[in-house]
Amino acid sequence: MATDTLKSTTGAGGAAAVRRLLLDNGALTALIVLLVALSALSGDFLTTDNLLNVGVQAAVTAVLAFGVTFVIVSAGIDLSVGSVAALSATVLAWSATAHGVPVFIAVLLAVATGVAAGLVNGFLIAYGKLPPFIATLAMLSVARGLALVISEGSPIPFPGSVSHLGDTLGGWLPVPVLVMVVMGLVAAFVLGRTYIGRSMYAIGGNEEAARLSGLRVQRQKLAIYALSGVFAAAAGVVLAARLSSAQPQAADGYELDAIAAVVIGGASLAGGTGKASGTLIGALILAVLRNGLNLLSVSAFWQQVVIGVVIALAVLLDTLRRKAGATPVAAGTGGGGKGRQAGTYALAAVVTVAIVGATSFLHGGSSATADPRMGLSLSTLNNPFFVQIRAGAQAEAKKLGVDLTVTDAQNDASQQANQLQNFTSSKFDAVIVNPVDSDAAGPSVRAADKANTPVIAVDRGVNKASVDALVASDNVAGGELAAKTIAEKLGGKGRIVILQGQAGTSAARERAEGFAKGLKAYPGIQVLAQQPADFDRTKGLDVMSNLLQAHPDVQGVIAANDEMALGAVKALGSKAGKSVQVVGFDGTPDGLTAVKNGTLYASVAQQPTQLGRIAVDNALRAIQGKKVATTVKVPVKVVTEENVAGFTG
Repeated sequence: MATDTLKSTTGAGGAAAVRRLLLDNGALTALIVLLVALSALSGDFLTTDNLLNVGVQAAVTAVLAFGVTFVIVSAGIDLSVGSVAALSATVLAWSATAHGVPVFIAVLLAVATGVAAGLVNGFLIAYGKLPPFIATLAMLSVARGLALVISEGSPIPFPGSVSHLGDTLGGWLPVPVLVMVVMGLVAAFVLGRTYIGRSMYAIGGNEEAARLSGLRVQRQKLAIYALSGVFAAAAGVVLAARLSSAQPQAADGYELDAIAAVVIGGASLAGGTGKASGTLIGALILAVLRNGLNLLSVSAFWQQVVIGVVIALAVLLDTLRRKAGATPVAAGTGGGGKGRQAGTYALAAVVTVAIVGATSFLHGGSSATADPRMGLSLSTLNNPFFVQIRAGAQAEAKKLGVDLTVTDAQNDASQQANQLQNFTSSKFDAVIVNPVDSDAAGPSVRAADKANTPVIAVDRGVNKASVDALVASDNVAGGELAAKTIAEKLGGKGRIVILQGQAGTSAARERAEGFAKGLKAYPGIQVLAQQPADFDRTKGLDVMSNLLQAHPDVQGVIAANDEMALGAVKALGSKAGKSVQVVGFDGTPDGLTAVKNGTLYASVAQQPTQLGRIAVDNALRAIQGKKVATTVKVPVKVVTEENVAGFTG
């Protein structure tokens, strides 16, 4: 057997060495290929500003992933890190602003929150014998719920002294990148130079053997999950500082990105292998992918497909590496291995610089396109209202000869910040933003202002930043109109429920404010319940079904958008439009069809197509140096069965 092995190794020669190098460093190879490919495909990719953007965009995921690395190396899983990050940031902002706690103490409270969440996870897993998946899934829900309870569903402004974490040092080095590097070094030290780090590998390699060798496995698991909580808290603070506010819905789904970064970086979900440098490379791969696909105007939906394929390929590569007998990626195992690894990274850096530098000549002599370039970042494209805004914007852009790039923030303020930064660093002539949250969009819009890029806000304003124009309907006025419509239909007396939008979003807050203002004029209207249904039709159906159990005598429903209203109509069945009147908001095609059919009494229509059209028109005027009105109001209109035939959005 030894002879056969020796022959196969020596016979392969240089090809075997290269193959082994690629298998041992698959993530690094993938990152190099991505850098080269995107440099060739997009002239906007290889710029200092954009590469720094990639670093900023990778920072939060990387810091979360460093903590998750500890857990995965020990053969566990932590699904709660995104929610713990949001909770920690919320505790910091809430204690420092609402209760006047000194910022230093507030930061300690945020870290303590992360540690407490991690200890609860560790206790449930180590002593409660719950599977890590179940324990951390429960914490995901608990932490997110607590963040919403503490913040009352609204973003909390971050203290100015902590918000500097989202700024730059020396005017060029982003602080989030610096934090990412420091936390990466801490993670590498813990994994490679400490007793608990060695314990992680021992537990992940064979937990029973580790226990029999005298390792206190239960205590070590407590410490491992507590460490994951510390890194989650740090990531939450960095994210909130970048957005200048603690968002209770922030970092939603980031736990999946963190796990993906660890797996792409070479760690095995079976435990026993993984290292901080690999995790950093995994986070950079995800950030480079998203950044590059945005620059290439690839749909956000396809971006999810691409990232899923990359994760699958990473796991496949791990399988191939194991079959080929590649070197395990465990930290702190042998000085020679570290020397070779450092040499590999140095060689990779030289090769990358050389090839990327060569490909940059492909774009060096290219000139800008004659057509003005605009970027449009929409809060979501999972809602017909925003799809109509996109349709109106694209139609107007085609008519005016404008090159329009549309991105989908998927209701994630951090992702929208990334998109706006990409537009700015790529020297787009103008930016149109439909904010996920008015406060969170502020820092990115200020950066665009600093770069002298005209910014047009559509549907929602931007706080603490200057925009050239706001093209919007008045959500508060629309809410008042919806309240008046339902109250008059019920003759000024009746029992109603209100379906609210996604907690923490400015549209949900403003429309709810309008509902409350409008109903003050009708003391005979009794609000039986108000519950969020997240602007989603399915959740509208579920929430309305539940409310009907408690309030079967309801006579009216106000929903903060048509999607929730249509869900309520489905729950009401034959009652809709007869014994129960439903008023929606937005004037979407499906909503207008329901109005025609009589199941939806009315929709407060905002004419979204006009919003998109007018936004592009004003952005072009700003590019051309023409005067632009600071506020352009598109009137809302109540559409009922009587006037729906003549209405177009």
